Amino acid sequence: MIRKVFFILLFFPSMLFAQINTDRVMTIARNALYFEDYVLSIQYFNQVISAKPYLYEPYFFRGVAKLNLDDFQGAEQDCTEAINRNPFVVACYQVRGLARIRQQNYDGAIADYEKALEYEPETIGLWHNLSLCKMQKEDYEGAQEDLDKLKALAPKHTAAYLMSADVSLRQKDTLRAEQNIDKALEIDPYDGDVWSSKAILHLQQSKYKDAEDDLNKAIHLASKNANNYINRALARYHQNNLRGAMSDYDLALEIDPSNFLGHYNRGLLRAQVGDDNRAIEDFNFVIEIEPENMMAIFNRGLLLDQTGDYKGAIKDFSTVIDEYPNFLTGYHYRAAARRKIGDVKGADADEFKLLKAQIDRQNGVNSNKTTADASDEKTRKKSDKNMNNYRKIVVADNANDEQRYKSEYRGKVQDRNVRVELQPMYALTYYEKRNDVKRTINYYRDIDDLNHDPLFHNQLIITNMEAPLTEKQASEHFASVNEYTLLLTKEPNNAKLRFLRGMDFYLTQDFPSAVEDFTQAILADGSFFPAYFNRALVRYKQLEYRKNEARISREAGAAMTSSDEVKAVDYELVKSDLNKVIELVPDFAFAYYNRGNIYSQLSDYRAAIADYDKALSLNPNFAEAYYNRGLTLIFLGNNKQGITDLSKAGELGLFSAYNIIKRFTEVK
Repeated sequence: MIRKVFFILLFFPSMLFAQINTDRVMTIARNALYFEDYVLSIQYFNQVISAKPYLYEPYFFRGVAKLNLDDFQGAEQDCTEAINRNPFVVACYQVRGLARIRQQNYDGAIADYEKALEYEPETIGLWHNLSLCKMQKEDYEGAQEDLDKLKALAPKHTAAYLMSADVSLRQKDTLRAEQNIDKALEIDPYDGDVWSSKAILHLQQSKYKDAEDDLNKAIHLASKNANNYINRALARYHQNNLRGAMSDYDLALEIDPSNFLGHYNRGLLRAQVGDDNRAIEDFNFVIEIEPENMMAIFNRGLLLDQTGDYKGAIKDFSTVIDEYPNFLTGYHYRAAARRKIGDVKGADADEFKLLKAQIDRQNGVNSNKTTADASDEKTRKKSDKNMNNYRKIVVADNANDEQRYKSEYRGKVQDRNVRVELQPMYALTYYEKRNDVKRTINYYRDIDDLNHDPLFHNQLIITNMEAPLTEKQASEHFASVNEYTLLLTKEPNNAKLRFLRGMDFYLTQDFPSAVEDFTQAILADGSFFPAYFNRALVRYKQLEYRKNEARISREAGAAMTSSDEVKAVDYELVKSDLNKVIELVPDFAFAYYNRGNIYSQLSDYRAAIADYDKALSLNPNFAEAYYNRGLTLIFLGNNKQGITDLSKAGELGLFSAYNIIKRFTEVK
């Protein structure tokens, strides 16, 4: 506790006597939020709230952080506190609406969006979310009215037409649904979601060949969307193309290994073709996710019976019968399994149950009403609990489809398509995001030498996939600032100590302090290139943050000054630092790559290409350099060569390159 208090006084010198520089702390906090260090940002917002509890901003931004940490209740509470302090900030209602949606409080969300629209009636995201909330409430007339307003406000907003189509389908108006989808295709024929929606319409109309054709187009435009393969499998299944359906389920599960429908339906198909053991594996997966899924348990029981595990089969059959005592098929199979293991008494009891049910039916008594099956359809809805439909392929209910709500705030409340943008800058850091496909370990001899220095307790890594700090890591780096500060009182000109404290400041998002320490390291040792490299990165991130703040101010209609806008000249300090790194270590490929990114941002594409060329000459397996050079070539109109580079990036493991390739490949 004493150590923590000491840190606060040291880290924020102006905090004496319970006073802090709240503007500076707010800047650091919002900076951490922008760069997705949510746990860290909350710590800073807490400090501002303690000092000035009457401000709405720290409550609001803390709510945004909590929303992104899936603390929806906490996010709602913070937004309410913000609204209590300033009821005229539209963003507060937006975020609280999202938090309420995630808690399935659609009435509350609707109230928030309607209130926000009183202040900003032309905000597309508000109308979008309001419509989706009403759809969830099955207020289809109200949703359609809102969508009509949205289409009038934004005639090229394809999502509005797709939602209108969805509403029409739920109202059984396939003609109007088709009109809306065709309109969306007219606006953007290269949107994979639109083709997916058209396919769903054709599936509902039993036009399975048309649905398959639509999904072929959707998959071409969005090859990493597992749902497209799931739906195409359904279309193929209805055309008795079991091999094609199986292939699609395999592809869907390669993309999304945890996809519930993929495993369940593949399990059914595997059972149909006699691949019993692997079918069991699929149903095991489903049951692990949904332990009360009786359909999956019964199907697994049938497969266990077929593979000779009679005791396991009996256990599964009994589980289902306990839940559905009138499910006669369950008694039939359990009786047979019991007889196979010599349980004559148990088998007789099950067969007596079947005989009694038969007599009851002859006498006009139907005790099996809940499981009667009058449908010849090959498929069932996920919500269908009729156990007699246990062999049917599962389709998703519209009501269970996860809706995509729009948020103007970072945090990924929904998955988004790959954006056409450069791969990020490289940094020297201690933490790297886990990647399913590990491409290469970035090595440089001088960095490796530093990692063997006793002063460097944490291993420096070279990465452009920086990971945000955990709460534990943040605390460690806060404490580390204190330790290095004490050491620097004895050795103020130690470049490595300055650099290491600068790293702590950088990781805790205190960029001004990081720049200052990196500068002092350079003054102490002008040949210490890591300080130049990371100073360039921090300065670049400061500019990115300024650009974002300026954008928000413009969108809010605030008056802008010349100092608010980021200009080309502002990047000169970044380039200067990178130039120095290249002068000191001319074989450090990452410096050329980062400088190439700067040139590309400044639209000096030929200089950018020259730097990417140099980076690739030093490291021929530099996937990100291929990717960024490819994009830069496309910006210059050289699509063919650009796609060649992107293809190489994909080959080296940067799979998002394939998404970009499709966008710039002309389909004949």
